[in-house]
Amino acid sequence: MTDGFSEGQDDRTTALVLPPQTPSHDPDGAPTVLLLGSGELSRELATALRHLGARVIAVEERLADADELAGAIQQHQPQFVVTATDAVAVEALSHDHEGTELVPSARTVRLTADREALRRLAADELGLPTAPFWFVGSVGELQSVAAHAGYPLLVKPVSGRGHSVVSGPDDIEPAWQRAVGNSAGRVMAETVVDVDFDVTLLAVRKEGPTGPVLEFCSPIGHRDADGAVLESWQPQQMSDAAVDAAKSIAARIIKALGGRGVFGVGLMIKGDEVYFSDVTAHPHPSVWVTLRSQRLSAFELHARAILGLPVDTMMMSPAAAHLIDAGHDGGSLTVDALGGALRVPESDLRIFAPQRRSAALGVALATAPDVAAARDRARQVANALTVRDSRG
Repeated sequence: MTDGFSEGQDDRTTALVLPPQTPSHDPDGAPTVLLLGSGELSRELATALRHLGARVIAVEERLADADELAGAIQQHQPQFVVTATDAVAVEALSHDHEGTELVPSARTVRLTADREALRRLAADELGLPTAPFWFVGSVGELQSVAAHAGYPLLVKPVSGRGHSVVSGPDDIEPAWQRAVGNSAGRVMAETVVDVDFDVTLLAVRKEGPTGPVLEFCSPIGHRDADGAVLESWQPQQMSDAAVDAAKSIAARIIKALGGRGVFGVGLMIKGDEVYFSDVTAHPHPSVWVTLRSQRLSAFELHARAILGLPVDTMMMSPAAAHLIDAGHDGGSLTVDALGGALRVPESDLRIFAPQRRSAALGVALATAPDVAAARDRARQVANALTVRDSRG
């Protein structure tokens, strides 16, 4: 599935399905970025890169084919290859591509796409605090873990979505099937820790005069279901001690991963205690809120870090983002519907490309003097455009 990029949409953006062609050299000397990944987050990043003068070639298909991907990099000879998805052939990125810089690095792509490798790095090598966890390769092993750890237990695939909360023995096999289906995969079982809330802490890693430098954004709170972000807001209020601990954990995992760009570190907060959960090295759905909360959005910060430009992580206003459920009928985008939604004060929208509306119609955005009011406004916008199935 492509993300709605179209040939001729912009003279610096090309939708690419890997046809044979000559290397891409921009006559005006602008940097060429090969962007790996489809979806609305990639689309927003491509726009941010174009606004800084980059020529963007979006590769949206056959990313898991190592030969095809290596061939595309060789053909286009971009200055930068930017990975914005976990579904990519890492071995193709590991090749020596002279004159091309990978953002993030191949190692970072591999580790952040593999929950087992990432959790081993965080907990075993770095000693970061996490919820108790186990990795298992069969239903029987999962049953043994559950008997030892007790319930409830959170079960996740090693990569991708398919989360389940196991409340008792009868839930174990369905949770396994949801995570891996009929494949011989592995899952992570994690104790459900009693926490106050989850946050994403965005950190921009860039090169400074004397080496890498980290700059942090205000914490982003979010509400999830099955690993998908339904709503996010910024800032999430935290104690000073929790903020310091969160920054320390984020700095340690990002330093271990290496590379530059925007990293989203997933953390669980209980009072002053902070537990590491996950990290991404490309835009994550929780960052939609930064389109209105920050002077530079996460997409603009990532684009600047990719190109080696100065960044500014200043937050401008409390804000919220709310996913717009397309409903079973695909949603409605009439002028009247849009007008009604945007009558909400300080509101805005991002409507997704038509072929993606089966998942969501878009995202509602709003600012306000405080987070609670911003969340309420974003929810009003989303509700105004959500179509419910009248068939019952």
